[in-house]
Amino acid sequence: MMCHFLLFVFSLFVSSCHAGCSEVESLTEAVATKGFLLGCISCKRREEVPAQATIDWHFKPLGEEEFRHIFHYDHPSAAILHEDFSGRLEWHGTLNSDIQIGSVYIDSVTFNDTGTYRCTFHRTLFLPSSDEHIIVEKEVELSVVAVANRELTAVISEIMMYVLIVVLQLWLIGVLFYCYKKISDEQEAREARQALKAQAALLESKDNCDGVQLE
Repeated sequence: MMCHFLLFVFSLFVSSCHAGCSEVESLTEAVATKGFLLGCISCKRREEVPAQATIDWHFKPLGEEEFRHIFHYDHPSAAILHEDFSGRLEWHGTLNSDIQIGSVYIDSVTFNDTGTYRCTFHRTLFLPSSDEHIIVEKEVELSVVAVANRELTAVISEIMMYVLIVVLQLWLIGVLFYCYKKISDEQEAREARQALKAQAALLESKDNCDGVQLE
């Protein structure tokens, strides 16, 4: 799952550089028995304001009405709160108390993991006048499949790649043909100039010979 890996790398990059924070949506399709990154990003509006946050993850299985509290993170402590996820959740978010990335990684996904995941930021902004408390919630509708489906963007990218290869090959053939024709024309012109010079030299030599005879 290349997309999962790229999202994870992006999350690590953003966690090390808050100035580059961007609220990328989580992927929503996991493959059974594989790992999956539940993405959750909430950027501060003003980077210069110090803050701290805690993260809570809740899960509502498909067909049920109630959410289950499954994970809590308060830097540097992480706690798995439901037995169904025991030993399967890992913190992949910001590694300090000013959390902007609250992503968690699910190991060995099962079909029972299908459902709605809710990520909640409890953030405190330390302002000069008074502290401000903010709650941000994001939800991810996760479906679990037996085999990964090829994403439309991946198919389009592959088609565009082949089209680009064909276009570049045609362009290269055109350039080679142009260069060959140009070299050939220059060679013919050079030969024509040499022939004219030889003809001119021959005429000059003949004129000289005629002048000698006349004397």
